[in-house]
Amino acid sequence: AAERKFFLSHPSYRHMADRCGTVFLQKQLNQQLTNHIRETLPSLRDKLQRQMLGLEKEVAQYKHFQPNDPSIKTKAMLQMIQHLQQDFERAIEGSGADGVNTMELSGGAKINRLFHERFPYEIVKMEIDEKVLRKEIAFAIRNIHGIRVGLFTPDMAFEAIVKTQIGRLREPSLKCIDLVVQELTNVVRAVTEKMQRYPRLREEAERIITTYIREKEQACKEQVMLLVDFQLAYMNTNHEDFIGFANASSDSQNAENTGKKLGKVTNQVIRKGYMAINNLGVMKGIGGSRSYWFVLSSESLSWYKDGEEKEKKFMLPLEQLKLRDLESSFMSRGHMFAIYNPEGRNVFKDFKTLDLSCEAQDDMDSWKASFLRAGVYPEKQTSEGTVGEGEEEGERRESVDPQLERQVETIRNLVDSYMKIVTTSCKDQVPKIIMFLMVNDAKAFINGELLAALYSTGDTQNMMEESADEALKREEMLRMYHACKEALNIIAEVSNVTLGGGASKMSTPSYGQSNAAPARRPPPPSASPRLPPARPAPGGLPPPLVPSRR
Repeated sequence: AAERKFFLSHPSYRHMADRCGTVFLQKQLNQQLTNHIRETLPSLRDKLQRQMLGLEKEVAQYKHFQPNDPSIKTKAMLQMIQHLQQDFERAIEGSGADGVNTMELSGGAKINRLFHERFPYEIVKMEIDEKVLRKEIAFAIRNIHGIRVGLFTPDMAFEAIVKTQIGRLREPSLKCIDLVVQELTNVVRAVTEKMQRYPRLREEAERIITTYIREKEQACKEQVMLLVDFQLAYMNTNHEDFIGFANASSDSQNAENTGKKLGKVTNQVIRKGYMAINNLGVMKGIGGSRSYWFVLSSESLSWYKDGEEKEKKFMLPLEQLKLRDLESSFMSRGHMFAIYNPEGRNVFKDFKTLDLSCEAQDDMDSWKASFLRAGVYPEKQTSEGTVGEGEEEGERRESVDPQLERQVETIRNLVDSYMKIVTTSCKDQVPKIIMFLMVNDAKAFINGELLAALYSTGDTQNMMEESADEALKREEMLRMYHACKEALNIIAEVSNVTLGGGASKMSTPSYGQSNAAPARRPPPPSASPRLPPARPAPGGLPPPLVPSRR
């Protein structure tokens, strides 16, 4: 009251007393604060609404969650197993677009690559040792004839060599099974990651499925071994695709080309893709490697500047070329292999080798399998390294009898014809055995028997115990959700005050006076002595605001 009395009684301020003092300052500050709140509330409300909307999807399952409720545990277990079944089905069959791996092959796609690229590659790699095979045929013919001079080609030599070649199919077949088991295990580990909320349930489910796959792996290997034994038990020389002895003799002149290129069609495109050439830059003194778009056909290897195939850099004929693996150098972190001419000739221009590299091991395996289809085989290795010239000359000295040479050529054609039949059957039957006995059976087990196997352990309550991290995450998420909800309620109340015209309610009343009644200027008190008029300060300004002391 003293402050207001001072402004009303002072001649320099009485004309603007309503705009002076603490009361007026409070009103102005309240109005500025109200305007600031009115400007910032919409963006703050939108931010909280977006955050709350993002939390609602995850909090929906936690709103009425009781960790110790048996019914909730049972429902959660059923949902987890159902999601696992769906995820495993999608991983193998490739159905759906949720969570697709865009970085590498996985699941059914990788198993498909194992069936159609890696497994044929292992089989073809088994058939490349042409000189050793001819040497074995010559020894078999001589041992069958014994001390006698043979006038006719013995069919027992054909059977002995074919049985040896068929027996070699066991290793790539079993290796294919091992690779499929490894991929299935990776799929199981990936699909059970969503069960990490219940670590014991995840661990038990993964253990049960993996154990079942291992059991089926053994049955699958036994069946594949039986398949090989079936082929060894009986040589069906009446097969419609078998050339027979008469045709084998007449086709001797084509023996060098027989069986070397699988499924070769005139200039058929086998594969396209990017690879890096590593030795060109080194030759030119610039170092490093450069990527090109390669097109591999059954007769040549071409590379272009890019995938549009407009600017061709070079076309390399594949005749008499071989490939070998290389160790990655400090200038290339990828997986490398080289194409070269075994006679030491330049592969193209002034280069003895063409060093190629791929970023991933899977890509390199696919390219090597494609080169095998085109007739480019790996270099021949022995226990002491690459075969030397002295050994080749020794082999040539072994085969000096023209009649023996003709018999070897005949048996070689027969073996090649029959092995084509057997390997074709093997490449068709082994994937079917794996799918039937292991992959499809694993899907059926997960869909029909996994839940019963989990209940048969008798420890479902302990398996459904939450991890400490999951409980902490749930509490934190619920706390954030309720905090956002409370904040939105507060903002709604403030909006009603600031945006609804109630700004005056936020101002502080002045010295006990009612806001409803307008402030009146009280008459000057008659009892108190009248103060003399203050002298104006120099320059005509009013005196400083100093209240009177009483």
